[in-house]
Amino acid sequence: MKKTTILSLLLLLMGVVLPMKADNVSVNGTNRSYNVYAPKDLGENRPLLIFCHGYNQDANWMQNNEFKNENVSMEAVCDTAKFVVVFPNGIDRAWDTSGDRDINFVKAIIEKMVTQYKIDRNRVYLGGFSMGGMFTYHAMNKIPDLIAAFAPVSGYPMGGATANANVRPIPILHIHGTDDGTCSFSGAKPALNVWVKHNGCPATAKVISNYNNFNAKLHVWGPGNDGVEVRLLELAGKGHWISKETKVYTGSEIWNFCKKYSLNKTAPSVRITSPKAAGKYISFGANGETSFPDLTITATADDSNGTVEKVEFYDETTLLATCEKAPYQAVLTGAKAGKHTLKAVATDNDGETSVSSVEITLQNTTEFTISSDFTEGGALPAGWTTFDSNDRRSGYSNGYSSGCRVLQFTGSPRGLNYGLYFRNIGGKEHQGWAKYGLADGGTTLSLAPGHYSLKYKICNWNMSNFGSVELNIEKREDNASIASQTYTPNVNIGNVASNSFSNIDQQTFEFDVTEQGDYAIAIYSAASEWSDCIIGQLILSADSKASTGIKEVNSVNANSQAVYDLQGRMVSASSKGLYIKNGKKMLKK
Repeated sequence: MKKTTILSLLLLLMGVVLPMKADNVSVNGTNRSYNVYAPKDLGENRPLLIFCHGYNQDANWMQNNEFKNENVSMEAVCDTAKFVVVFPNGIDRAWDTSGDRDINFVKAIIEKMVTQYKIDRNRVYLGGFSMGGMFTYHAMNKIPDLIAAFAPVSGYPMGGATANANVRPIPILHIHGTDDGTCSFSGAKPALNVWVKHNGCPATAKVISNYNNFNAKLHVWGPGNDGVEVRLLELAGKGHWISKETKVYTGSEIWNFCKKYSLNKTAPSVRITSPKAAGKYISFGANGETSFPDLTITATADDSNGTVEKVEFYDETTLLATCEKAPYQAVLTGAKAGKHTLKAVATDNDGETSVSSVEITLQNTTEFTISSDFTEGGALPAGWTTFDSNDRRSGYSNGYSSGCRVLQFTGSPRGLNYGLYFRNIGGKEHQGWAKYGLADGGTTLSLAPGHYSLKYKICNWNMSNFGSVELNIEKREDNASIASQTYTPNVNIGNVASNSFSNIDQQTFEFDVTEQGDYAIAIYSAASEWSDCIIGQLILSADSKASTGIKEVNSVNANSQAVYDLQGRMVSASSKGLYIKNGKKMLKK
């Protein structure tokens, strides 16, 4: 027997765990290798972190170069916190970011660590650098039942992140340098936004500047469903590498985040499915005479080791409803303007509880500058949805370098500082648009019966011969148009944001709403290939006067005769809305 084998056997018999070493495991008939480090006196049921190297790297490089210098090391973090770390080797120094080859490798590592070190299956964490970070995002959808928390570093799916609907809420810490020239920092937030939305986290992050007294910024979205958070640690001036700074050491940051999460849940799960987090409800009416329609709150709940006894719904601390069986829902009525935190509290047969919450904003107004949110280039503001005949986007989302998005203009002189750009790639009618008020944009626009005006400034982006734009007021439920106006711009910016261009004349679109309901403002570019539009200003006002100039509003019953609608047609006034009788405007309630 070799001396090294005898020494290893003696150390194991003495209860001494060997330091970082190379090992291997068979996966689908292929021998796969990895480095593993386990602290002395590890004990049983301790956590496991698996961290994947970048493209054209290997486990040794990740362990000894990316994670280590004279001041810090991953081994030191493991020694203090008592967990096992594995650095696996990808095939040909790369990772399978779309299939199951390396997913099966991770599964095999977990099984071997359970056998060898008796690690806790409920506290297995996965992270990776660069291409390893891309693989980490892939694993979120493939093995969410095996990994308690994920920590991608300087990597995200280049084709866009996705979150499968049946995946549980996923805790994520993403670390990225702002000067990353390989995997641009600008793509980190769009990837995380997918999971922020999936997890039911607030759309707006809490931001800690000068994090740990270091040139870093921590963005925190949460808590969301099941109490999970999504975090982005933004490292100012850092490139495509792992931070080994003492104040912000990547290994410590990953451990301090992941250690809060475990798959071993005995408490029930609950999730508010509607309304969406950070939703905004804007209610319009003349003279501020508005009210908010009833808002239905729905949730799902289950318990892995028992039964859900009840789900209670709250508006802040006010109990709205108690449901003892599915469907779990409550109705918020007579709500006042302001921010509301809606909660669903699930209680199981053991008396354990879980909470899901969403924050929404109710706003009543007679005038609203919708374009006031055009303040960030490369973003799509909350409330907006765009479609260019190929790609549909909903706000809030950012990090876009092409396609429909807010553009920042820098020429001098210039007629706008910012504008929302959208286009029609295919050229078919109504296949290029921007809409405000659709459900996926997160904003509900509720309009009471009355006369409205929409003031706008619109121009073309790259149409020297100009392209007409169609404005519509549409019912949200079926996209039916209740009013429309066509306008042909007379300003074209010229396809370059630094070009100078003249002031844009303000236009006005007046329309009448006859039925209380939810509506969307829809703006369509022309029915020609690559037609486009820039929305520079959009202000919606509810006016006290009708288009006839009549102010008086009286009640009318359904049996009244000689009643006219706002277009001058005789009607029976059998439904709710605004009508005219004897030269006066009347409201049928």
